[in-house]
Amino acid sequence: MKRSVLSLTAAVGLALAAGLAATPATAATSDTAPQQGYVASSYTGSAEEAANNQAFYQAVMKSALAKKAANPFLQTVTVTYDASSAPTFRSQIASSASIWNGSVRNVQLRSGSNADFRYYEGNDSRGSYASTDGHGRGYVFLDYAQNRQYYSVRVVAHETGHVLGLPDHYSGPCSELMSGGGPGTSCTNAYPNSAEKNRVNSLWVNGLTAAVAAG
Repeated sequence: MKRSVLSLTAAVGLALAAGLAATPATAATSDTAPQQGYVASSYTGSAEEAANNQAFYQAVMKSALAKKAANPFLQTVTVTYDASSAPTFRSQIASSASIWNGSVRNVQLRSGSNADFRYYEGNDSRGSYASTDGHGRGYVFLDYAQNRQYYSVRVVAHETGHVLGLPDHYSGPCSELMSGGGPGTSCTNAYPNSAEKNRVNSLWVNGLTAAVAAG
């Protein structure tokens, strides 16, 4: 969980650090990597982070809706992910998908080929993050150290929340998934609250309606 900055990609983080790797599993150097640690609960995020969140969500939605156009009568948009490059976190990724699929109705996460985004794993002093190139191709990077220190399913579910359109809200309570690291290491809640569920449903039903109207 981290604060993020723009590089060549638009990216969002899970509140452990600032900055992004341009490619998965690229660790920051000692000169560029900020010190590790959760963001203070008083930190509410920046406009840049909000823009990054929105860019990632829009890229994934664009990719998913383009594929859905071939079957316009489905009421649910399917976002496909590829977890083959994050074998260590296969269980946590599956749990995250199950949590989101049980929490929202207008979008569902499925493992498969021709993915809308991918998961990667590795070591990065800046922690875990979600990133996109702005053209419907993106990934969630899962850092080993961070996922050992904090509850891993929450880390994955939080980052996946960005894929579905939710911004960080570090000052929120543990019951709020997108509060990230604000509540501290004792927080093990990996489920979105009712407001987060409603927000995702609203975002994806609006996207679905727009796609149908355009078609």
